[in-house]
Amino acid sequence: MANKGEVITEDEAELYDRQIRLWGLEAQKRLRVTKLLLVGLGGLGSEVCKNIVLAGIKAITLMDDQNITEEDFFSQFLVTRDDLGKNRATASVARVQELNPNVIVTSDESSVSDKDEEFFKGFDIVCLTCCKLETMIRVNTICHENNIQFFGGDIYGFYGYAFTDLNEHHFVEEKPKKVKGSSSEGSSKKQKVDSTETVFVKRTMHFTRLKEALEKKWAGTPEKEMKRVPPVFFMLQVLLKFQETMGRKPKPQSVENDRSKVLELKKEVLDNLGVQEDLVKDEFAGLVTGELSPVCAIVGGIVGQEMIKAASKRNAPHNNFFFYDGYDSVGYVDCIKDS
Repeated sequence: MANKGEVITEDEAELYDRQIRLWGLEAQKRLRVTKLLLVGLGGLGSEVCKNIVLAGIKAITLMDDQNITEEDFFSQFLVTRDDLGKNRATASVARVQELNPNVIVTSDESSVSDKDEEFFKGFDIVCLTCCKLETMIRVNTICHENNIQFFGGDIYGFYGYAFTDLNEHHFVEEKPKKVKGSSSEGSSKKQKVDSTETVFVKRTMHFTRLKEALEKKWAGTPEKEMKRVPPVFFMLQVLLKFQETMGRKPKPQSVENDRSKVLELKKEVLDNLGVQEDLVKDEFAGLVTGELSPVCAIVGGIVGQEMIKAASKRNAPHNNFFFYDGYDSVGYVDCIKDS
């Protein structure tokens, strides 16, 4: 990760002035040496890319083996209509570079599924979007074993999620601390005056892998705990099963057929998890097609924020899921693991 000797130039100090004031020079230096692999340049990937490039990382590799379709124009703002049919990663490079000329931007048109373990060792952070579950699990396992920070997520219509695995993560957190003092001004007797100062506290957080989080069985879980779990988590399990079964996400062009299939899989998945069917309302099945740009912006903003925390080692990151329900406009952070 970051080298404390990394130099921030005067131009960079001016460009990043506001964020250096927010999280400090040392944190910005760590960002300045961070290399990111971003897989999937759909709506969510575009938002993540924008946020982390503006923050001032060292380099980003955009990876996507898909070409731009008409559907991309609803949420992918890094390409133009003239790019229709071109590779999504390569077509995004020019606009990403315009966001921050100080960041090294490259593209890779191959599939992340074809990359071996050695490839991922060239990055500090790996973020996967628009990927199948088996790919997410494989890459997450590689990252966890090699102490590479991992993020994953996707958008399904009104719903979205982000997952974080930072393995064993060390960071510092600002905490207020009362300081006792004394003053004798205006009085013959000394009057104690307390003040508050900010101190930095070192902390460590442990993360679980995606596979372990998704394999948690819920049968016999107390009702009070079940009510605490966001319903979007169980929706996600159903949608991941749909993706595995159909080889794609639900599509606007086949919304009715896909809705029926989602409801069919809902019973199978929830039974397997030991969860009552009424925990997830059937209405969600008709709201899971496409990438809605407001949902992409919210989830992408969260992922970008968490990447900055992770790379800079400042403040407590989310451990381990963020879920967003765009229908009810509610976001949830929850730690789910198979214990």
